[in-house]
Amino acid sequence: METTSSTNEHTGRGTMWELERNLDQPMDAEAGRLRNMYREKTYPTLVLLQLAFQSLGVVFGDLGTSPLYVFYNIFPREIEDTEQVIGALSLIIYSLTLIPLVKYVFIVLRANDNGQGGTFALYSLLCRHAKINTIPNQHRTDEDLTTYSRHIYDEKSLAAKIKRWLEGHQFRKNAILILVLFGTCMAVGDGILTPAISVLSATGGIQVEEPKMRNDVVVIVSVVILIGLFSMQHFGTDKVSWLFAPIVFVWYILIGILGAVNISKYDQSVLKAFNPIYVYRYFKRGKTSWASLGGIMLSITGTEALFADLSYFPVQAIQIAFTVVVFPCLLLQYTGQAAYIAQNRSSVVHAFYYSLPDSVRWPSFIVATAAAVVASQATISMTYSIIKQALALGCFPRVRIIHTSKKYLGQIYSPDINWILLIFCIAVTAGFKNQSQIANAYGTAVIMVMLVTTFLMVPIMLLVWRSHWSLVVLFTALSLVVEIPYFSAVVRKIDQGGWVPLVFAVAFLIIMYIWHYGTLKRYEFEMHSKVSMAWILGLGPSLGLVRVPGMGLVYTELASGVPHIFSHFITNLPAIHSTLVFVCVKYLPVYTVPPDERFLVKRIGPKNFHMFRCVARYGYKDIHKKDDDFEQMLFNSLMLFVRLESMMEEYTDSDEYSTRELNQVQSPNHTGNSQAMSSGQTYQTVGDEIAFLNACREAGVVHILGNTIIRARRDSGFLKKFAINYMYAFLRKICRENSVIFNVPHESLLNVGQVFYV
Repeated sequence: METTSSTNEHTGRGTMWELERNLDQPMDAEAGRLRNMYREKTYPTLVLLQLAFQSLGVVFGDLGTSPLYVFYNIFPREIEDTEQVIGALSLIIYSLTLIPLVKYVFIVLRANDNGQGGTFALYSLLCRHAKINTIPNQHRTDEDLTTYSRHIYDEKSLAAKIKRWLEGHQFRKNAILILVLFGTCMAVGDGILTPAISVLSATGGIQVEEPKMRNDVVVIVSVVILIGLFSMQHFGTDKVSWLFAPIVFVWYILIGILGAVNISKYDQSVLKAFNPIYVYRYFKRGKTSWASLGGIMLSITGTEALFADLSYFPVQAIQIAFTVVVFPCLLLQYTGQAAYIAQNRSSVVHAFYYSLPDSVRWPSFIVATAAAVVASQATISMTYSIIKQALALGCFPRVRIIHTSKKYLGQIYSPDINWILLIFCIAVTAGFKNQSQIANAYGTAVIMVMLVTTFLMVPIMLLVWRSHWSLVVLFTALSLVVEIPYFSAVVRKIDQGGWVPLVFAVAFLIIMYIWHYGTLKRYEFEMHSKVSMAWILGLGPSLGLVRVPGMGLVYTELASGVPHIFSHFITNLPAIHSTLVFVCVKYLPVYTVPPDERFLVKRIGPKNFHMFRCVARYGYKDIHKKDDDFEQMLFNSLMLFVRLESMMEEYTDSDEYSTRELNQVQSPNHTGNSQAMSSGQTYQTVGDEIAFLNACREAGVVHILGNTIIRARRDSGFLKKFAINYMYAFLRKICRENSVIFNVPHESLLNVGQVFYV
């Protein structure tokens, strides 16, 4: 401190300037380290190949099981001639090339958010580059996070104009949110339908060996497998993933070899399908060809899961696995299956199993069933991840989230969602009983998600990548040229099962939007009715009450200001704790907030008021684990703030500092230890306050939760009353409380309620 003071006398600069200089230099180095950790991590070639192998089990199971049911859904009736089979095969080949390979593997995967994929990851990227978040709870300090990467645009650039256009009207923000929620709901529908169709198609192979077996038996076997699959989810994918990659690898090698054998054995003329002219000839056949697009589209199902499950593996590993193993094996299998069908047009129902040699039929059935289970696991895990992201961004009721792996942050499990998925899967499997209607439903969900991704990629390419507009137009045009015909085909089959994912999507969309609307209204009420600082100061250090020993943690939605619930609290109780900390837990549009940057601390009012604000920031992948002592971490951050404050006494207390900044400023000579510091006034002040805070904590910590209940006004319309007074109230009642999420002991909990009319 003496050296700093001497420097200040000569330079005329204050201690704050010196402090900022000390903070900035290490922060730059730390930011570089964290950027490398989250965004630019490179792997040795051998490790990358190992990760590529492992990605087969988690990411590509769904794509790999599509050959079990594609041709049956393309040709549910009779096949006219071999050229019709070649035309369908040509469409499959170029669909696999343009959508999974070109669009997703080499373009969309690059639009990841620090290694995270899916619809909400795209939305988070947009929220960082344009202020389109409908809940305005962000602060300028959030942009200083090392994981909060964004660009600054030239005012005259196209990106800046689009940014201003998106931010210019609340309607546009809501439109983007609804688009994201719709895509998310369709992805959840995908998570319901994938296990149903994959397992039912795999177990259907029993009827090849036992033709007299009734379809009801196949359905029962499928339901039993589904129950077993969902019952194992609480173990987590980390504990069973060592089985996944070998199973799927064996499956891909098997279908690739069998495809090559069938090409040479049955009809090599199907190789003409690699000529795109057969796509044109196929469409010239008329309406039946157009209607069959719904079945052809099933060959690319699982592509969106490939993007959503990106968090498990680096982009390069997925690109290697797809181009080296998945893509060539799928081409061989579809071509070989087409060769068999060209010679055996009446055996299209279970063409995959019928095309197998008798000696490998049962082993193939076992591997196919195992691969179907793995494919289901990938989409189930994707659903957990999507729900967690929606929950973090205030778009889904709080449900229980369990972290199942100590090594991988993204591996989670939600018991509530798990059993809901199981019930819906059984209902779909037992209700439809056949692949065709489930396939129509499945196709509708998949194409909807793909279209949402295409539309979201437009602002991503312009704002995040700053691509030239011509490239954006080219990408959008090529994507829509493929996806719009598929969309038109599945729309025609809405009455044949395609309505199922729409019903799921509408139901989940209503739940998500009502929850988001209620959350937004609660936040707006907190913002507009927060207590003024003048009123707090007018109460004096005692706040007009008896200050009793102890520490009160007041939870609020606000990241700044004193919540209205506090005035309600102190006007109804005769005493208040000697130290008060207003705690705001908020989620940011980033993948994760490093633990050493999690807490922002600020003092409210003069020191003798003993009031603080602490903002705990989380990313959409961060989880409150049971072994995390939230109270201890918060208290440590508070102590560090008090010590830091002693170094900047002559300056304002308007700045907030994160835990990482506090740790960087800390040195062995500034720890509050009486042996390390002088015995002057600074030590006495800091020492006294730290001793006081320790005594408060030892006296007891009480967690005070504000429970703001919103109700619709009497003059509101029927829909608003139903949404707020019944739907939102019901969701609030069944969702988990914050006290449970933060593991607050029941004896330390105090709920304070108030009613607000919107």
